[in-house]
Amino acid sequence: MMNVEQEKSVKVTRLLLIPNYLANDNPVNFIADFVRQQTHHLKHFIVENEKVARGLIKKLNLAASQQELNLILWNEHSRPEDMKQVEGWFKLSIDIGIITDAGLPCIADPGAEIVAMAHKKGIEVIPLPGASSIFMALMASGFNGQGFAFNGYLPIDKALRTKRIKQLEVDANLRKQSQIFMETPYRNNQLLADLLAICGKQTKLCIACNVTSAEGFVKSKTVEEWKKALPDLHKKPTIFVIYF
Repeated sequence: MMNVEQEKSVKVTRLLLIPNYLANDNPVNFIADFVRQQTHHLKHFIVENEKVARGLIKKLNLAASQQELNLILWNEHSRPEDMKQVEGWFKLSIDIGIITDAGLPCIADPGAEIVAMAHKKGIEVIPLPGASSIFMALMASGFNGQGFAFNGYLPIDKALRTKRIKQLEVDANLRKQSQIFMETPYRNNQLLADLLAICGKQTKLCIACNVTSAEGFVKSKTVEEWKKALPDLHKKPTIFVIYF
């Protein structure tokens, strides 16, 4: 039987959730020294996009060189065999990092499937602190920060989207909840047009565009006020919040 000191020395697999920058021209360094310390030894990463991930890895100042790293791509195009490769890593008694394209992993992000598998296998999951555009939008909106709901991406289908927006507006009013949602950046302008056409003129709408970027902004206005001066949100990461 092992004693306490021997048990401490036994290496087990851990899954570290690593925050990424929200914007490429980020004027503030949001990658804390604590994150660098916790990830310094890593050689195995599950990433949403290899180029983006390697850009972050360079800033983490790992002990290993880029050539020594092992990466598995995990995104909406991943196949069952990719999960088998992840499961193989889970058996190696190594620390593994998850890197998303921006912000915090596993929130509006396919990495959640990896974390769910880790829990099933009894693997320790370690979330590391970082910036979230979702919560930064909420905190800067002036809307209810005690009652809110994150609704992810709205439906693409026109009829379903209209129905969903109307329901979010009802929920914001009756439940007094801030309703948070987002869109693929190249469809932002169309979503904004839909919101202004569907929502009541006194409904409050916060637009948090390119949060942390030098050109970013967070503004809250009524729908009627937004109609007077439309921002161009095309291909700019944006979070939307509606409230009454």
